[in-house]
Formats: sequence, C-alpha cells, structure tokens
Amino acid sequence: MLKNHESGAHFAFTDRWGGVSAAPYDELNLGGAVGDDPKAVRANRKLAAGALGLDPASVVWMNQVHGKDVAVVDGPWDTADIPCVDAVVTARRGLALAVLTADCTPVLLADPTAGVVGAAHAGRPGLVAGVVPATVEAMTALGADPARIVAYTGPAVCAGCYEVPETMRAEVAETVPQAWATTRRGTPAVDVVAGVGAQLAAAGVLVREHSHICTRESADHFSYRRDRTTGRQASYVWLREPGVDSGRG
Repeated sequence: MLKNHESGAHFAFTDRWGGVSAAPYDELNLGGAVGDDPKAVRANRKLAAGALGLDPASVVWMNQVHGKDVAVVDGPWDTADIPCVDAVVTARRGLALAVLTADCTPVLLADPTAGVVGAAHAGRPGLVAGVVPATVEAMTALGADPARIVAYTGPAVCAGCYEVPETMRAEVAETVPQAWATTRRGTPAVDVVAGVGAQLAAAGVLVREHSHICTRESADHFSYRRDRTTGRQASYVWLREPGVDSGRG
C-alpha cells in the first residue's frame, strides 16, 4: 500500500495483498461487483481503511460506469443508494473518496487550502467523455483553485500494454491527441495516463506524480486485461480533520 501526504491532504493506493479473498480475487479485492464473496469484500475494505487510519464508514464508494458524471458528497451513501458516477468531490474533511480500478487510471486531486478533494475513475471511455476536466470543474465550484490542486494518478495499464484496434486509437486521439500511442510490439495503443495528464494540464492542474506501475505487468496488482476475472484495487484521497494527527497516512 503506497501512501503520500502533503499539507493535510492524503493519497493512498492499495495493491492486491493483505486481504481475505480467495482466488481469483486474492487477496485484497475491494471491488463489490466482480463476483467475490461480499463478506470478504467488506472485510477487505475494513482492513484497508484500518491500515490508513480511516473509519470504514467514512469512505465514499461509487458505482463506476465509464462516464463523466460527478457527484458532490458530504457523507457516505446508503449501500442501496450508491449512484452511477465516475467521480466524486467533497469539501468535508475526514471523508475519504475511493476509486476502484484494475487497469483504468485512478485520479486523486486535492486543494488543501480550499479544503476540497476529488477522485475520478478514468478509463478509455471516461477519458474521451471528459471525466477528469469535469472533476476539476466540480472542485472549482466548491472553491478549489486549479493552480493549487495537487494531482496523483495511481497504478494503471501502460501504453506499451494497452493494445486497441486502429480505429479505436484514432477515435480517442481525435478527442485527446496525447493519448495516441503504440505498444512495445508496434501495434496501435492508447495511453490513458498521458491523456489524463494532458487534460489536467489544460485545466491548470499540476500532476505531482504518475505511478510507474503498470497493472498488466505487475503481479502485485489486479489487471482485467491480463486476468479477466479478478479483483479491484482502490485509491483513496482525503483531508485530515482539524486537530487530528494522521501519522499513518
């Protein structure tokens, strides 16, 4: 589990180890819609939250659908009422926002000065739809300044592994030219991470760090393109509550 923090903003990325799920979801599967035992998923989410010093009940999850809709939240949803969105933003300190991925790019954003954070799920369709700029726009509406927003992207499939048909590459590049890529074998590919970086830069946001981990190549991470039936890792962002010393994250 990788953790970064600055000025009260915390960013964390899980891998697949340290949980209770059985194969093919072994071990720390945090995705609730991939066929894993729901009890195992709940146990894993509790374990992950505990390792980060978070209350599991204060983590906001999404029903991700590869779109661009953004929800503004001030507390967790009831399990039965989780909306179909691909990004969440909040101005509530202590509330953690979570993104589930297994090749898509998780995007974590924070403006500690304004007290606003956001999290987006950027796969190829979401990249083209514009979920990342939509998330920045929603944060700005809450008082964030793009020039102050710090961004991290988590483990995702790299361009060298993300082979697509030529027509698909052309369609993506028409909207996000920076995503045009080739695989290591010289075949058409899409670079979602580069596309996300370009969209953030266009919105005036600094990317502090792009993860160097390719999920398809890493045995320590879940990858849908590699394994098909598999689990999901999570990326979290939150702001420390005033007066709380979060030395664990």
